[in-house]
Amino acid sequence: QLQLVESGGGLMEPGGSLKLSCAASGFTLDNYAIGWFRQAPGKGREEISCINYPDRTTKYADSVEGRFTISRDNAKNTVYLQMDSLNTEDTGVYYCMIPGITRGQGTQVTVSS
Repeated sequence: QLQLVESGGGLMEPGGSLKLSCAASGFTLDNYAIGWFRQAPGKGREEISCINYPDRTTKYADSVEGRFTISRDNAKNTVYLQMDSLNTEDTGVYYCMIPGITRGQGTQVTVSS
């Protein structure tokens, strides 16, 4: 059974950092493209970052470019999203996903002073 489980969300002040993790089970993460998207209150889904397959290139939405970094640890079958210089617009539920296949349950990120 393909499963993704996110963790690492929480409450952070503007300017702070958080690192999200997405642990995969039931399949080998390195064989798929994987990405993160977020859902903010009252807003649509925003795809914010991905690692493409098979070239493993990375992409970022303009809103997070230069502040967020996606990475993968194949030994742990886990993908990460390092989020720096957080601002209130980054508040939302963050999901990792295998496009067209599955997604996790999400982890809440709240940026507030």
